[in-house]
Amino acid sequence: MTSFHRLTATAAIALGAALSMTAGIALAGDKNVSADQILNALQPKKPLTRGLSTGTQADPAVKAKEISFVDSLRNRKTRSLSLGERQEIAEIAATKPKIDLEIQFDYNSAEISKTSMSSVQELGKALSDASLKGSTFVVAGHTDAIGSEPYNQDLSERRADTIKRYLTEKYGINGSDLVTVGYGESKPKDPNAPMDPTNRRVQVVNMDTKTASK
Repeated sequence: MTSFHRLTATAAIALGAALSMTAGIALAGDKNVSADQILNALQPKKPLTRGLSTGTQADPAVKAKEISFVDSLRNRKTRSLSLGERQEIAEIAATKPKIDLEIQFDYNSAEISKTSMSSVQELGKALSDASLKGSTFVVAGHTDAIGSEPYNQDLSERRADTIKRYLTEKYGINGSDLVTVGYGESKPKDPNAPMDPTNRRVQVVNMDTKTASK
């Protein structure tokens, strides 16, 4: 965070507290998604089988390394991931089916807001679909830039953990199939407005590492 942002953070926190209820409700209310929409977004892309299928995804050695890395993340605690591992997750996720869910949390908290609970429930329904069975999903928490970087990193990790806990307890999703990672304020959805509530979100990525052919 720049010096300017740090100088304005205190004022922004006070303003954010006043606006968090109205802004959060507007975002969650306007952008709720259905289980079908989430399911469609997370369906694996069919690999190219002819022509110019020369990208890294078509390389069996690269694919095997990717699968091995993702497998090594299973059952890892969110805060145990190193900066390098978080970055590698982001690089792999960039090419995978994903969806940004503007799941709002209570201000300065890892508790899911009541207005966003339906979106989390729709996520649970989607991940329970038979077509996604055996997939490994990354649940990535993001924050806005209000507050310090260490605090936001911790908050994003706790928010990702909250979503994982809800999905395992309420929908029986296998915990080892959910890899949680926090990015704090480092990957804002709107880089031009780092303190905007829209940056407080959860991204779900289908890492598409199943080895069984269909």
